[in-house]
Amino acid sequence: MEIFTIYQLHFSTDFLHLLNNKVSPHTLEINYHYSTVSHIFVIAARARAAVAIPSVFFSLHSLFFSLSFRRTQSLHGPSPVTTFGPKACMLQIPQAVMHIQDPASQRLTWNKPPQSVLVIKKIQDASLLQPFKELCVFLTKVKNMIVYVEKKVLEDPAISGDENFGAITKNFCTFREDLDDISNLVDFIICLGGDGTLLYASSLFQESVPPVMAFHLGSLGFLTPFKFETYQSQVTQVIEGNAAIVLRSRLKVRVFKENWEKKARVDDMGIILTNGDVDCGRKVAQYQVLNEVVVDRGPSSYLSNVDLFLDGHLITTVQGDGVIVSTPTGSTAYAVAAGASMIHPNVPAIMITPICPHSLSFRPIVVPAGVELKIMLSCDARNTAWVSFDGRKRQEICHGDSITITTSCFPVPSICFRDPVNDWFESLAQCLHWNVRKKQNYISSEDEEKGCN
Repeated sequence: MEIFTIYQLHFSTDFLHLLNNKVSPHTLEINYHYSTVSHIFVIAARARAAVAIPSVFFSLHSLFFSLSFRRTQSLHGPSPVTTFGPKACMLQIPQAVMHIQDPASQRLTWNKPPQSVLVIKKIQDASLLQPFKELCVFLTKVKNMIVYVEKKVLEDPAISGDENFGAITKNFCTFREDLDDISNLVDFIICLGGDGTLLYASSLFQESVPPVMAFHLGSLGFLTPFKFETYQSQVTQVIEGNAAIVLRSRLKVRVFKENWEKKARVDDMGIILTNGDVDCGRKVAQYQVLNEVVVDRGPSSYLSNVDLFLDGHLITTVQGDGVIVSTPTGSTAYAVAAGASMIHPNVPAIMITPICPHSLSFRPIVVPAGVELKIMLSCDARNTAWVSFDGRKRQEICHGDSITITTSCFPVPSICFRDPVNDWFESLAQCLHWNVRKKQNYISSEDEEKGCN
């Protein structure tokens, strides 16, 4: 019978303690994972036959010390949460031995059959009215799903004035952005529109995000692989759990405001209580960003002048129109227009792209997903800066304020039409016309000889 043992080794003392213990000889099949959060080195050992164990642990002991002393923080991003909303999760493959599953094999599955769906429709777009109504009738009447929609969608006169459709909308559940929490109520999301609808869906969920199925009914559609003509069969496949997914990493962004007066109140005992999220006397706002964080000079005519830190070390000062910090998903948005490379969503990385830098040698760079970036105004900056998150929540950054950016552990599970690789290259070709050019004419050997003569 095989014995499976997990050793949790807290730095060198536990290694030495384990080596000094008299353990029966084993042949070991070892998987290891170093966690920067708990600082625990985990060794999984599967016992099978006889061999000396100390030599194996001696090599692991050396590996551990090289990891712990070379770097105190892992370069890899946090392991993504693989549960999406209250019922969805990623199908786990038992044969996978890697800590992070092969992205090509990531598929959707359900713990329980999905019962609720959030339908996001682009506001004030008359061309989406008929697809929206058809989809909602299909979901409620055919699939018996609970449909969630934003309240302002139903306030559209073209929808509220439709008496026939009104019988359907009476069964809808409505919510208001920033006021109602639906994070544990929605099993999956359907977007009707362009890429902006997917960005909006991401902003509604600050932690675990339900699976997102995006239909291409907008102008660009880089992130929306599905065509609406066959929506019934495609939605049915998703409900049955037959779909591939790509985990689009997000950025966890915290904005610290230095010059902020704390609002206080006094309780019945005369104790002063502080309202709001406060960190050491500073106001803190947190955002989950799918595309990019943009820091720019705003309305000022002066160059922006911001310091960029990586894991606490100043790496450069950005002088120019601004800087873009983007995810791999965002690399094909504002970043690529500013000269950055395009990165597949499965690549764990963060991209830093200057906007019209004053130095021509300042080129875009890619850093590991596990680093922490911090952006602050330089002490000699002539003006303030402005920051926006996926094009929203724009606000001013003053002296003493700071922005910290790390990879979030709550990705957006985007449902694929085929698979993550084919969908991405299809979007490059169809939406961005990547490497599209007129082909050279073929030159035969006879023509080549004539040309030489």
